[in-house]
Amino acid sequence: MDIEQFMQGYKAAWEQRDESLFCALFAADGEYRNTPFAVQRGQAQLAEYWRRVRLQEDVEVRFEILAASPSGGIAHWHVTYQVASEELFQIWARSTGTNLVARKPGDPLPRMVLDGVLKAEFENGLCRECRIWWHGMPAG
Repeated sequence: MDIEQFMQGYKAAWEQRDESLFCALFAADGEYRNTPFAVQRGQAQLAEYWRRVRLQEDVEVRFEILAASPSGGIAHWHVTYQVASEELFQIWARSTGTNLVARKPGDPLPRMVLDGVLKAEFENGLCRECRIWWHGMPAG
């Protein structure tokens, strides 16, 4: 696997909201670091974390490869999605540390924009470690 193949799989897993596609990208003990301080390690933790994408609808993922080597790479990614549950909105709102979006009860859930960078390292054809740095905000 190289960074282009990984990102194609990452895009498919996110747009199809499918944890099995996501897990298939990683070694059995692979790591996904969705923040500098959080790590999901191994297939069970990866699948559990990725299930939250089911709370997103109309997901669109774009990416561009910034650097590639036989053992890894770096990509810039951009995602938009419709928040499909109050639970997901609250997860996001807590993670921002700000009152970026003030919603009143009954207000529609926002469409979100995420922009980030991903660094992946590969071994034996699978991802050994993936780290992402990202920011999200409501669209428009």
